[in-house]
Amino acid sequence: MKSVSRVFKALADPTRRQILQELKEGELSAGEITAKFPISGPSISRHLSILKGADLVAERREGNRIVYQLEPEQVAGVVGDFLSAVCPTQVLRNRKRKRSKS
Repeated sequence: MKSVSRVFKALADPTRRQILQELKEGELSAGEITAKFPISGPSISRHLSILKGADLVAERREGNRIVYQLEPEQVAGVVGDFLSAVCPTQVLRNRKRKRSKS
């Protein structure tokens, strides 16, 4: 349950949700992410740290840069599991609808 709490805490902030939106297009360096926002680099760094702590983004070093990428399976898994637990009939209804369209 601890990781679920971390994920929802991370998703609660609009800046972090926007960072995830930016990363859905592909990897970005910390500097590229910072350039997209009207807030300071240290603030973006803190947001990235929270997203990384929730396993919603991964980072890797590329020379002297840190490059971030979205972890879509983690986002989908945690949110999907939560929704399945809270409203299982709705999840089943959506799955049946998708199957019938195939």
